[in-house]
Formats: sequence, structure tokens, C-alpha cells
Amino acid sequence: MLSTIFIGLVVGLVARFIKPGDDNMGWIKTILFGIGGSMAATYGGQALGLYQAGQGAGFVGSVVGAVVLLIVAGKLGLK
Repeated sequence: MLSTIFIGLVVGLVARFIKPGDDNMGWIKTILFGIGGSMAATYGGQALGLYQAGQGAGFVGSVVGAVVLLIVAGKLGLK
């Protein structure tokens, strides 16, 4: 559980650094977007046949998923 939170934090921070614009959010939201991005990349990759069941998305895929979530949240005003 702690490793998931830590990886989510790292992925969220990298995604916030990559995505242009102002992201005024706290640590909790950063972690949640990182975890959400990882989950979205894993399940999206499985649906597209990029990953097998039980295989997690890689770090790059997780960051891409988190960036997509940040962009969608920004458009919906959920930041």
C-alpha cells in the first residue's frame, strides 16, 4: 500500500511537471492523480492488448495516464 502511494506521488509529480499550465493542488490530489493515471494506463493498455492481465503499466505509461487525467480535470474544472 505504501509503495503504491509513493509511486503515485512520483508519477503525479512528474505529470504535473510535464503538463503545462498552473496546477494548484495539494499532495493528496497529486497522489490520487498519479494512482489514477497508473490505473488508467494499466486497464487501457490491457484493453488495447499492450499489457497482459496482472501486468502493471510501466512508469512512462503511468505518467501519460496521469497527464491525460490532469488535462481532463483541468477542462472539467476539477482541480
